Amino acid sequence: QVQLVESGGGLVQAGGSLRLSCAASGRTISSDAIVWFRQAPGKEREFVAAVGWTGGNTVCADSVKGRFTISRRNAANTVYLQMNSLKPEDTALYYCAARFGGSARYYSPNEVAFWGQGTQVTVSS
Repeated sequence: QVQLVESGGGLVQAGGSLRLSCAASGRTISSDAIVWFRQAPGKEREFVAAVGWTGGNTVCADSVKGRFTISRRNAANTVYLQMNSLKPEDTALYYCAARFGGSARYYSPNEVAFWGQGTQVTVSS
């Protein structure tokens, strides 16, 4: 069983940056795809970005492409989401999730088994 803990969220002005971390414990996540999702109030959980187990490939949702970057540091058992040029519509609870052996592709929430508790990102205009 793997436990995931997100951190790095907070309140930031539009145009600002945040770096989210997803730290894993219980086992290594070096063989997992790690996926970031977000959920705004009253909306469904949506895919943000994914990094494959090799770390060499990543994919981002169109809404964040060019602004967000996902990366992983297997030695630290941690995945990061660098978020630049933040917009008010990026405001949401951000979750990381793991899928063993997964590749860098779009994921729906029901395709991943392990979830963190989420970290809140609020972007003010």
